[in-house]
Amino acid sequence: MKKKKIITKKSFQFLKKYIDNAAPTGYEYNGQKIWMDYLRPYVDEFFTDAYGTAVGVINPEADFKVVIEAHADEISWYVNYITDNGLIYVIRNGGSDHQIAPSKKVLIHTENGTVEGIFGWPAIHTRLHGKEECPKLDNIFVDVGAKDKKEVEKLGIHVGSVITYPDELFVLNKNHYVGRALDNRMGGFMIAETARLLHREGVKLPYGLYIVNSVQEEIGLRGAQMITETIRPDMAIVTDVCHDTTTPMINKKKEGEIRIGNGPVVSYAPAVHHKVRDLIIRTAQQHDIPFQRLASSRSTGTDTDAFAYSNGGVPSALISLPLRYMHTTVETVHRHDVENLIRLMAATLMEITPDISLSYFD
Repeated sequence: MKKKKIITKKSFQFLKKYIDNAAPTGYEYNGQKIWMDYLRPYVDEFFTDAYGTAVGVINPEADFKVVIEAHADEISWYVNYITDNGLIYVIRNGGSDHQIAPSKKVLIHTENGTVEGIFGWPAIHTRLHGKEECPKLDNIFVDVGAKDKKEVEKLGIHVGSVITYPDELFVLNKNHYVGRALDNRMGGFMIAETARLLHREGVKLPYGLYIVNSVQEEIGLRGAQMITETIRPDMAIVTDVCHDTTTPMINKKKEGEIRIGNGPVVSYAPAVHHKVRDLIIRTAQQHDIPFQRLASSRSTGTDTDAFAYSNGGVPSALISLPLRYMHTTVETVHRHDVENLIRLMAATLMEITPDISLSYFD
Protein backbone atom coordinates (compact mmCIF):
# COMPACT_ATOMS: atom_id res chain seq x y z
CA MET A 1 0.00 0.00 0.00
CA LYS A 2 1.54 3.31 -1.10
CA LYS A 3 2.27 5.77 1.68
CA LYS A 4 0.08 8.56 0.39
CA LYS A 5 -1.68 10.91 2.76
CA ILE A 6 -4.42 9.00 4.58
CA ILE A 7 -6.39 11.52 6.63
CA THR A 8 -7.61 14.23 4.29
CA LYS A 9 -9.44 17.44 5.16
CA LYS A 10 -12.73 15.77 4.21
CA SER A 11 -12.06 12.66 6.27
CA PHE A 12 -11.07 14.76 9.31
CA GLN A 13 -14.33 16.71 8.97
CA PHE A 14 -16.16 13.39 9.07
CA LEU A 15 -14.14 12.30 12.10
CA LYS A 16 -14.96 15.46 14.03
CA LYS A 17 -18.66 15.30 13.17
CA TYR A 18 -18.74 11.62 14.10
CA ILE A 19 -16.93 12.05 17.43
CA ASP A 20 -18.81 15.17 18.47
CA ASN A 21 -22.18 13.49 17.97
CA ALA A 22 -23.56 11.70 21.04
CA ALA A 23 -24.13 7.96 20.51
CA PRO A 24 -24.45 6.29 23.93
CA THR A 25 -24.92 2.55 24.31
CA GLY A 26 -28.44 1.66 23.18
CA TYR A 27 -28.89 5.02 21.40
CA GLU A 28 -26.34 4.86 18.59
CA TYR A 29 -28.81 5.80 15.82
CA ASN A 30 -27.59 9.31 14.91
CA GLY A 31 -23.95 8.27 14.96
CA GLN A 32 -24.68 5.31 12.73
CA LYS A 33 -26.39 7.58 10.21
CA ILE A 34 -23.32 9.84 10.06
CA TRP A 35 -21.08 6.80 9.61
CA MET A 36 -23.23 5.23 6.87
CA ASP A 37 -23.55 8.50 4.96
CA TYR A 38 -19.75 8.79 4.83
CA LEU A 39 -19.13 5.16 3.90
CA ARG A 40 -21.87 4.93 1.27
CA PRO A 41 -19.75 5.81 -1.82
CA TYR A 42 -17.24 3.06 -0.99
CA VAL A 43 -19.54 0.04 -0.57
CA ASP A 44 -22.06 -1.79 -2.71
CA GLU A 45 -24.86 -2.05 -0.16
CA PHE A 46 -25.84 -1.55 3.48
CA PHE A 47 -27.92 -3.40 5.99
CA THR A 48 -28.68 -2.92 9.68
CA ASP A 49 -30.05 -5.19 12.36
CA ALA A 50 -32.85 -4.68 14.89
CA TYR A 51 -30.57 -3.07 17.49
CA GLY A 52 -28.74 -0.72 15.15
CA THR A 53 -25.49 -2.40 14.09
CA ALA A 54 -24.64 -1.05 10.61
CA VAL A 55 -22.88 -3.06 7.90
CA GLY A 56 -21.48 -1.84 4.61
CA VAL A 57 -20.75 -4.63 2.12
CA ILE A 58 -18.36 -4.86 -0.81
CA ASN A 59 -19.01 -7.82 -3.16
CA PRO A 60 -22.15 -9.04 -1.34
CA GLU A 61 -22.59 -11.97 -3.75
CA ALA A 62 -19.28 -13.59 -2.79
CA ASP A 63 -19.34 -16.83 -0.78
CA PHE A 64 -16.18 -16.15 1.27
CA LYS A 65 -16.85 -13.42 3.84
CA VAL A 66 -14.35 -11.28 5.73
CA VAL A 67 -15.37 -8.84 8.46
CA ILE A 68 -13.54 -5.73 9.62
CA GLU A 69 -15.23 -4.39 12.72
CA ALA A 70 -15.33 -1.64 15.31
CA HIS A 71 -17.94 -0.61 17.85
CA ALA A 72 -20.03 2.54 17.67
CA ASP A 73 -21.27 3.15 21.22
CA GLU A 74 -19.89 5.41 23.91
CA ILE A 75 -20.17 5.23 27.67
CA SER A 76 -22.82 7.36 29.37
CA TRP A 77 -25.05 7.62 32.44
CA TYR A 78 -28.71 6.92 33.20
CA VAL A 79 -30.89 9.04 35.46
CA ASN A 80 -31.58 6.68 38.37
CA TYR A 81 -33.17 8.82 41.11
CA ILE A 82 -34.47 12.38 41.38
CA THR A 83 -34.51 13.89 44.86
CA ASP A 84 -37.30 16.08 46.23
CA ASN A 85 -35.02 19.13 45.95
CA GLY A 86 -34.30 18.49 42.28
CA LEU A 87 -30.90 16.78 42.27
CA ILE A 88 -30.27 13.75 40.06
CA TYR A 89 -28.39 10.58 40.99
CA VAL A 90 -27.09 8.32 38.25
CA ILE A 91 -26.06 4.78 37.33
CA ARG A 92 -23.62 3.73 34.62
CA ASN A 93 -24.48 2.85 31.04
CA GLY A 94 -21.18 1.14 30.28
CA GLY A 95 -17.94 1.79 32.13
CA SER A 96 -18.35 5.48 32.98
CA ASP A 97 -15.71 6.79 35.39
CA HIS A 98 -17.21 8.29 38.55
CA GLN A 99 -13.92 9.94 39.51
CA ILE A 100 -13.88 12.35 36.57
CA ALA A 101 -17.52 13.42 36.98
CA PRO A 102 -17.36 16.31 39.53
CA SER A 103 -17.50 19.75 37.83
CA LYS A 104 -18.20 18.25 34.38
CA LYS A 105 -20.94 19.69 32.18
CA VAL A 106 -23.44 17.12 30.86
CA LEU A 107 -26.28 16.82 28.38
CA ILE A 108 -29.45 15.01 29.45
CA HIS A 109 -31.28 13.58 26.45
CA THR A 110 -35.06 13.95 26.45
CA GLU A 111 -37.81 13.56 23.88
CA ASN A 112 -37.74 17.34 23.35
CA GLY A 113 -33.99 17.66 22.96
CA THR A 114 -31.08 18.00 25.37
CA VAL A 115 -31.07 19.66 28.78
CA GLU A 116 -27.82 21.02 30.16
CA GLY A 117 -26.66 20.04 33.61
CA ILE A 118 -23.54 19.82 35.76
CA PHE A 119 -22.03 17.26 38.08
CA GLY A 120 -21.85 19.26 41.30
CA TRP A 121 -19.34 18.77 44.13
CA PRO A 122 -18.93 20.38 47.59
CA ALA A 123 -16.48 23.30 47.65
CA ILE A 124 -13.01 22.61 49.06
CA HIS A 125 -13.71 25.09 51.90
CA THR A 126 -16.53 22.89 53.22
CA ARG A 127 -14.70 19.57 53.19
CA LEU A 128 -12.96 18.24 56.28
CA HIS A 129 -9.19 18.12 55.83
CA GLY A 130 -7.93 14.54 56.03
CA LYS A 131 -11.47 13.15 55.94
CA GLU A 132 -12.49 14.05 52.43
CA GLU A 133 -14.76 11.70 50.53
CA CYS A 134 -13.68 10.61 47.07
CA PRO A 135 -16.18 10.76 44.21
CA LYS A 136 -18.20 7.53 44.21
CA LEU A 137 -21.22 6.29 42.34
CA ASP A 138 -23.46 6.90 45.35
CA ASN A 139 -22.34 10.49 46.01
CA ILE A 140 -21.98 12.12 42.58
CA PHE A 141 -25.05 14.01 41.41
CA VAL A 142 -26.29 16.17 38.54
CA ASP A 143 -27.72 19.66 39.06
CA VAL A 144 -29.94 21.10 36.31
CA GLY A 145 -30.81 24.28 38.21
CA ALA A 146 -34.22 23.02 39.29
CA LYS A 147 -35.72 23.86 42.68
CA ASP A 148 -37.53 20.54 43.10
CA LYS A 149 -38.39 17.20 41.49
CA LYS A 150 -41.44 18.61 39.74
CA GLU A 151 -39.32 21.19 37.90
CA VAL A 152 -36.86 18.48 36.81
CA GLU A 153 -39.70 16.40 35.39
CA LYS A 154 -41.14 19.48 33.66
CA LEU A 155 -37.86 19.66 31.70
CA GLY A 156 -38.66 16.21 30.29
CA ILE A 157 -36.16 14.38 32.49
CA HIS A 158 -37.20 11.05 33.99
CA VAL A 159 -35.66 7.88 35.36
CA GLY A 160 -33.95 6.22 32.39
CA SER A 161 -33.00 9.45 30.61
CA VAL A 162 -29.49 9.15 29.17
CA ILE A 163 -26.71 11.56 30.10
CA THR A 164 -23.60 12.24 28.00
CA TYR A 165 -20.68 14.66 28.09
CA PRO A 166 -20.57 17.40 25.42
CA ASP A 167 -16.76 17.53 25.08
CA GLU A 168 -15.66 17.86 21.44
CA LEU A 169 -12.70 16.59 19.44
CA PHE A 170 -9.61 18.80 19.17
CA VAL A 171 -6.01 18.45 18.02
CA LEU A 172 -3.25 18.70 20.62
CA ASN A 173 0.25 19.66 19.49
CA LYS A 174 -0.55 18.96 15.80
CA ASN A 175 -0.55 15.15 15.93
CA HIS A 176 -2.74 14.12 18.87
CA TYR A 177 -6.50 13.73 18.61
CA VAL A 178 -8.23 14.38 21.94
CA GLY A 179 -11.87 13.97 22.92
CA ARG A 180 -14.57 11.75 24.36
CA ALA A 181 -15.73 8.57 22.63
CA LEU A 182 -12.48 7.87 20.78
CA ASP A 183 -13.16 4.47 22.36
CA ASN A 184 -14.24 3.30 19.90
CA ARG A 185 -15.65 5.82 17.47
CA MET A 186 -12.07 6.10 16.24
CA GLY A 187 -12.36 2.44 15.23
CA GLY A 188 -15.45 3.23 13.17
CA PHE A 189 -13.51 6.01 11.50
CA MET A 190 -10.57 3.71 10.70
CA ILE A 191 -12.62 0.93 9.11
CA ALA A 192 -14.49 3.53 7.03
CA GLU A 193 -11.16 5.01 5.95
CA THR A 194 -9.91 1.53 5.10
CA ALA A 195 -12.83 1.13 2.70
CA ARG A 196 -12.15 4.58 1.24
CA LEU A 197 -8.46 3.74 0.79
CA LEU A 198 -9.27 0.50 -1.05
CA HIS A 199 -11.69 2.42 -3.27
CA ARG A 200 -9.13 5.17 -3.96
CA GLU A 201 -6.49 2.62 -4.94
CA GLY A 202 -8.92 0.75 -7.20
CA VAL A 203 -8.52 -2.50 -5.27
CA LYS A 204 -10.82 -5.35 -6.35
CA LEU A 205 -11.20 -7.87 -3.57
CA PRO A 206 -11.88 -11.52 -4.49
CA TYR A 207 -14.25 -12.02 -1.54
CA GLY A 208 -17.07 -10.28 0.29
CA LEU A 209 -15.91 -7.58 2.71
CA TYR A 210 -18.29 -6.69 5.54
CA ILE A 211 -17.48 -3.38 7.22
CA VAL A 212 -19.25 -3.65 10.57
CA ASN A 213 -19.95 -0.90 13.09
CA SER A 214 -21.43 -2.75 16.07
CA VAL A 215 -23.57 -1.41 18.88
CA GLN A 216 -23.54 -2.16 22.60
CA GLU A 217 -19.93 -3.27 23.02
CA GLU A 218 -19.56 -1.27 26.22
CA ILE A 219 -22.07 -3.46 28.05
CA GLY A 220 -20.78 -6.87 26.98
CA LEU A 221 -20.03 -7.17 23.23
CA ARG A 222 -23.75 -7.52 22.54
CA GLY A 223 -23.92 -5.99 19.08
CA ALA A 224 -21.08 -8.16 17.80
CA GLN A 225 -22.70 -11.26 19.28
CA MET A 226 -25.85 -10.55 17.28
CA ILE A 227 -24.34 -9.49 13.95
CA THR A 228 -21.85 -12.36 13.67
CA GLU A 229 -24.76 -14.77 13.72
CA THR A 230 -26.32 -12.82 10.86
CA ILE A 231 -23.23 -12.53 8.67
CA ARG A 232 -21.64 -15.91 9.51
CA PRO A 233 -18.17 -14.73 8.37
CA ASP A 234 -15.20 -16.88 7.48
CA MET A 235 -12.72 -14.47 9.06
CA ALA A 236 -12.84 -11.33 11.21
CA ILE A 237 -10.36 -8.55 11.95
CA VAL A 238 -11.49 -6.34 14.80
CA THR A 239 -10.13 -2.95 15.77
CA ASP A 240 -10.52 -1.32 19.17
CA VAL A 241 -8.38 0.74 21.53
CA CYS A 242 -5.86 -0.37 24.15
CA HIS A 243 -4.04 1.44 26.94
CA ASP A 244 -0.94 3.54 26.48
CA THR A 245 0.92 2.32 29.56
CA THR A 246 3.62 5.01 29.63
CA THR A 247 1.56 7.55 31.57
CA PRO A 248 1.80 7.82 35.39
CA MET A 249 0.28 5.25 37.79
CA ILE A 250 0.19 2.35 35.31
CA ASN A 251 2.16 -0.80 36.11
CA LYS A 252 3.96 -2.03 32.98
CA LYS A 253 4.67 -5.38 34.65
CA LYS A 254 0.91 -5.91 34.74
CA GLU A 255 -0.27 -4.03 31.66
CA GLY A 256 2.70 -4.42 29.31
CA GLU A 257 4.47 -1.55 27.55
CA ILE A 258 2.53 0.27 24.84
CA ARG A 259 3.14 3.86 23.72
CA ILE A 260 1.07 6.10 21.47
CA GLY A 261 2.99 7.05 18.35
CA ASN A 262 4.82 3.70 18.14
CA GLY A 263 2.29 2.03 15.87
CA PRO A 264 -0.87 -0.08 16.00
CA VAL A 265 -0.96 -3.00 18.43
CA VAL A 266 -1.33 -6.68 17.49
CA SER A 267 -2.79 -8.81 20.28
CA TYR A 268 -1.97 -12.29 21.52
CA ALA A 269 -4.86 -14.03 23.27
CA PRO A 270 -6.72 -17.35 23.18
CA ALA A 271 -9.42 -15.81 20.97
CA VAL A 272 -6.85 -14.51 18.48
CA HIS A 273 -6.30 -17.05 15.71
CA HIS A 274 -2.57 -17.45 15.14
CA LYS A 275 -2.83 -17.64 11.33
CA VAL A 276 -4.79 -14.40 11.05
CA ARG A 277 -2.49 -12.70 13.55
CA ASP A 278 0.63 -13.90 11.73
CA LEU A 279 -0.76 -12.67 8.42
CA ILE A 280 -1.18 -9.21 9.94
CA ILE A 281 2.36 -9.23 11.33
CA ARG A 282 3.89 -10.41 8.05
CA THR A 283 1.98 -7.70 6.20
CA ALA A 284 3.22 -5.03 8.61
CA GLN A 285 6.80 -6.20 8.15
CA GLN A 286 6.54 -6.36 4.36
CA HIS A 287 5.15 -2.82 4.18
CA ASP A 288 7.42 -1.31 6.86
CA ILE A 289 4.43 -0.43 9.03
CA PRO A 290 5.47 -0.06 12.68
CA PHE A 291 3.53 -2.16 15.17
CA GLN A 292 3.56 -3.20 18.82
CA ARG A 293 2.56 -6.43 20.56
CA LEU A 294 0.20 -6.97 23.48
CA ALA A 295 -0.60 -10.14 25.43
CA SER A 296 -4.00 -10.76 27.04
CA SER A 297 -4.29 -13.40 29.74
CA ARG A 298 -7.80 -14.77 29.18
CA SER A 299 -9.85 -12.59 26.86
CA THR A 300 -9.23 -9.51 24.77
CA GLY A 301 -12.21 -7.73 26.31
CA THR A 302 -13.19 -6.63 22.79
CA ASP A 303 -15.60 -7.73 20.08
CA THR A 304 -12.86 -10.11 18.92
CA ASP A 305 -14.07 -12.54 21.58
CA ALA A 306 -17.64 -12.38 20.29
CA PHE A 307 -16.61 -13.13 16.70
CA ALA A 308 -14.04 -15.79 17.56
CA TYR A 309 -16.40 -17.89 19.66
CA SER A 310 -19.44 -17.65 17.36
CA ASN A 311 -20.74 -19.97 14.67
CA GLY A 312 -18.56 -22.87 15.74
CA GLY A 313 -15.46 -20.66 15.69
CA VAL A 314 -14.50 -17.78 13.38
CA PRO A 315 -10.74 -17.18 12.86
CA SER A 316 -10.32 -13.69 14.28
CA ALA A 317 -7.61 -11.19 15.17
CA LEU A 318 -7.38 -7.82 16.87
CA ILE A 319 -5.50 -4.70 15.83
CA SER A 320 -5.70 -2.04 18.52
CA LEU A 321 -5.09 1.69 18.60
CA PRO A 322 -2.99 2.89 21.57
CA LEU A 323 -4.97 5.39 23.63
CA ARG A 324 -4.33 7.47 26.73
CA TYR A 325 -6.89 8.23 29.45
CA MET A 326 -9.52 5.67 28.44
CA HIS A 327 -13.12 6.36 29.51
CA THR A 328 -12.44 10.01 30.21
CA THR A 329 -13.40 13.06 28.15
CA VAL A 330 -9.77 13.58 27.07
CA GLU A 331 -9.03 10.24 25.43
CA THR A 332 -5.90 10.78 23.35
CA VAL A 333 -4.49 9.00 20.27
CA HIS A 334 -1.67 9.77 17.85
CA ARG A 335 -2.42 10.60 14.22
CA HIS A 336 0.44 8.41 12.97
CA ASP A 337 -1.00 5.37 14.76
CA VAL A 338 -4.40 6.02 13.19
CA GLU A 339 -2.90 6.29 9.71
CA ASN A 340 -0.67 3.24 10.15
CA LEU A 341 -3.57 1.13 11.42
CA ILE A 342 -5.60 2.06 8.34
CA ARG A 343 -2.64 1.17 6.10
CA LEU A 344 -2.14 -2.13 7.90
CA MET A 345 -5.81 -3.06 7.72
CA ALA A 346 -6.01 -2.28 3.99
CA ALA A 347 -2.74 -4.06 3.17
CA THR A 348 -3.82 -7.16 5.12
CA LEU A 349 -7.15 -7.30 3.31
CA MET A 350 -5.26 -7.29 0.01
CA GLU A 351 -3.33 -10.40 1.09
CA ILE A 352 -6.47 -12.46 1.78
CA THR A 353 -7.85 -14.85 -0.83
CA PRO A 354 -10.85 -17.18 -0.62
CA ASP A 355 -8.53 -20.21 -0.61
CA ILE A 356 -6.50 -18.99 2.38
CA SER A 357 -5.73 -21.82 4.77
CA LEU A 358 -7.22 -21.16 8.20
CA SER A 359 -6.92 -24.67 9.53
CA TYR A 360 -5.24 -24.62 12.91
CA PHE A 361 -3.10 -27.66 12.04
CA ASP A 362 -1.91 -26.80 8.53
